[in-house]
Amino acid sequence: MRVLVADAILVLHFLFVLFVTGGLLLIWIGAWRGWSWVRNPAFRIAHLIAIAYVAGESLAGMACPLTEWEDALRGAASDKSFIARWIHRLMFFALPEWVFTVIYTVFATVIAATLWFIPPRRGTRTK
Repeated sequence: MRVLVADAILVLHFLFVLFVTGGLLLIWIGAWRGWSWVRNPAFRIAHLIAIAYVAGESLAGMACPLTEWEDALRGAASDKSFIARWIHRLMFFALPEWVFTVIYTVFATVIAATLWFIPPRRGTRTK
């Protein structure tokens, strides 16, 4: 059961990463293609808050709570499902922590700049 919950946390973590990274890409593509939903203020603010939280915890030297919960549930066991092994390969890299701090901070800056260059608009409707 613990492995199942750990796998669920890992999938949630992956979806969060996908929201932050994929969201930026979709905003750029959507602005170019005229998709009105990419200018939705709630989506844009949630997107900025998500990366600001990641960059902030990294700058503060904190570990991601989702990673800590998953590790605590797995314990010493490296028992992972097939999907969990692949998600881990996509998400986790053996690099110094400062590299991730720089990446997260730059990414947050790009998202904030995107708010300026592709501003959200009130009253936008989803196409």
